[in-house]
Formats: sequence, C-alpha cells, structure tokens
Amino acid sequence: MQRSSHLSLILDLSPTQWYLSAQPANENPLSLADFFSAVSAFMNAHVGGSHSNTLTVLGAFPAKSVVLYSSSEPKTARDAATVPDSSFAPFYTINSTVIQRVKDELALLGNPAEEEPTALVSALTRALCYINRIVHPPPPVNPADVPTARILVLSVSPDLSSSYIPLMNSIFSAQKLRAPIDVCRVYGPDAVFLQQAAHLTGGCYLALERRDGLLQNLVMSFLSSPETRNIITVPTQAQIDFRAACFCHKENINIGYVCSVCLSIFCTPVPVCSTCRSKFPIKTFLRLRNMDIGTSTGAAGSATNPVSRAATPTRGSSPAAPPQSLSRQASLARPSLPLPPRPNSGPTLPMNGITLPGMSNGGGYERR
Repeated sequence: MQRSSHLSLILDLSPTQWYLSAQPANENPLSLADFFSAVSAFMNAHVGGSHSNTLTVLGAFPAKSVVLYSSSEPKTARDAATVPDSSFAPFYTINSTVIQRVKDELALLGNPAEEEPTALVSALTRALCYINRIVHPPPPVNPADVPTARILVLSVSPDLSSSYIPLMNSIFSAQKLRAPIDVCRVYGPDAVFLQQAAHLTGGCYLALERRDGLLQNLVMSFLSSPETRNIITVPTQAQIDFRAACFCHKENINIGYVCSVCLSIFCTPVPVCSTCRSKFPIKTFLRLRNMDIGTSTGAAGSATNPVSRAATPTRGSSPAAPPQSLSRQASLARPSLPLPPRPNSGPTLPMNGITLPGMSNGGGYERR
C-alpha cells in the first residue's frame, strides 16, 4: 500500500518580479492571475490523488513569509457554508483560501519606494518545521502511517547572497528529514543556490523554457511523490553551479580561502576567522595577502589575461611559473616571497600543495 504524501508548496510572490514577468515584451509573458490558475489545478491534483494527502502552502513576500493554507488547520463552519453547489468542497476551500490571503497580504504591502528582498528562506524554514512535525508524530505511531514529505519552490526572484548561510542550514535540515526540495524556476535566470538545494537534497530543478506550459510541467515533473520517483524519470540538471558566497562580503566567488576549523569561506585572507575566532599564523596571513594583492595587480595590468589565484608556489621550490597565456606585465606583478621555515613540532595543515606550520588550536587556511 502506498503511503500518503505531504507537499509543502512555497510561492515566490515578489510584486516587482511578477510585474516584469507579465510584460508583453517577454517571449512568453505570464501574469500572476494565470500563474494562480495553473497552481490551483496543481494543488487540486495533489490533494485529489489520495484522501490522505496533505498540503501546506506558504507565500514568500518581501521581508516576510505567510502560511496561506494548511491541511492541519481546522475547518470552520463559514468555509463550508460558502462553497457553491457546483464546486467540490475541498478544492474550492483550498483555492479560495490561498487567493484571498494573497490578496490581503499584497494589499498590506502598499507602494514602498524600494521593495525589500523576498523572504524565501523564511518560508523554507517554516515548511521544514511543518514537515518535522508531520514525520515525527507523538508515539505510539505506525511507521507505515507516516507520510512522505517534499518541498516545491516556485521561484521568480534572483539569488540573494546574504541568504546563502541560512539556505545551506535549511538544506542540511532537509537532508536530515529526507525531504527533497524541488524547484521550478518560473521567471528569470537560473538561481544558483536553489540549484544546489535541489541537487543536495535529491530534488528536481527545472527552469521553464515556455511559461505558457506551466501546468503541464508542474503535473509531469513535480506531482509524483518521492516513492514514485524511483520508477519514473524526472528532469535532471545537466550543469550545476556550485559557487559559494563568502562570509565577509556575502558575494559569490569562484576561488576563496577556507578556515580549516569551521569551514568558513572568505574572499581574501583574514588574520582572525570571524565565525570561530581562530587566529592564523601571522606569517601565513602576510604571505597569502601579498600573493592576493599581487594577483589583483597583475589582473588589472592585463585585462584580457587575468591571473588565476590558484597558481601558488610549493615549499622548497621557486614560485610557480605563470601560465603561458599571461602577459609579461601580469607575471611580473606576482611577488616572490620566501616561505617561513618549518618548525620542529606542531601540526601541519595542507594548502594546495603547500605544508604550512600549524598552531596549537589547529587554525589554518586551505585554498580551494
């Protein structure tokens, strides 16, 4: 017997992005009204798949998240009284409740001079709290009665670098709950962090090529439960962007410096880790900083042939020769600094082929 399924649906409701999505200049414009028509049919299909299926709908608005509908909320007599005779009561209740609450929240936003970032991570955290309560009911409980859970994010907002750390924490929580995070990118370029969320949790990431086929893509790709996906084929990502955001400036980086104690990522060398407060050897910090400054100077002198930060010398040898593609000006900008002698005792830490003297607390850098 197939277990029941719980779906936490997160709707990205950024007014600015939906205004841009509905512009006639787009190849396939999609308005918010057409979006909700497709989403309503998808929600009804999930609930109608089994009488035991449950649904939670959350809205990610600017600076806040709101629970728009939850199957666990008690139904009032008013909800039953307002259902038309020609409508199926469960479907009508879901659709009307979600749409009415979205209208109320959008009316409360008013007309701000500048729109705040969408609280997508807040909505994701709430969804995980609901799932944790569902998959861990109070004892006694039959394991066969515990539903499978998953999260579906319908995204339109761009990535926010400052949300990288809380989003990664949410990904780890979803992995522990065994709740895949599915992502449907409805509008805009690919979301790097949501790509990583879908990949790391075993979910599905789909960027719509034709937004007029939103309902078809939702039903064919995201309606199946995690158990059913073992026997069907769902869309997979051909390429995944694994770039991270530095902890100091909250910017996406290609190459950075990783603290070997807490794995915090920095775009430039720092003497003290801002996360775990580990102090690094001053000679190591100065050498890495000088190498980083030399790399930046060389890149500025040769705009067409930038210097890679990954090219570092090894202990006991001369500095590595720059690649052949670098200009002479860029190659001369890299300083040639002597390496500090290796102490007789103490732990050693690897750094891309370099063995650095460690400290008593184990602090050090790793170049990645």
